[in-house]
Amino acid sequence: MRTIMTVDDSASLRQMVSVVLRGGGYEVVEATDGVDALTKLKGREFHLILTDINMPRMDGLEFTRQLRALPQYKFVPVILLTTESHPEKKQEGKAAGATAWIVKPFSPDQLLAVAKKVMR
Repeated sequence: MRTIMTVDDSASLRQMVSVVLRGGGYEVVEATDGVDALTKLKGREFHLILTDINMPRMDGLEFTRQLRALPQYKFVPVILLTTESHPEKKQEGKAAGATAWIVKPFSPDQLLAVAKKVMR
């Protein structure tokens, strides 16, 4: 079974994303921000990371940069799941190492389709 980490400071959004992904047949690990996510990466293998951008302690862009510095996560797909839609922010996300970008709100079908596509 493929394992996905979802990183967001909103408990309700983490729960909604987890329900959708579990319904799609994935195992899901939740993290509250970038610091929590980096801790939960240790000793685990993830096939996809979904992260918000705007979070306390460590935002999604810095988390993505630090994730990409880890050899085992250099090529794991990272989807930024955010309310941000400005082209400058998208460019920042790409420069940090993000694979894809989904703007909130999104549909469950859209989330599952993008997850499946990037994990090929």
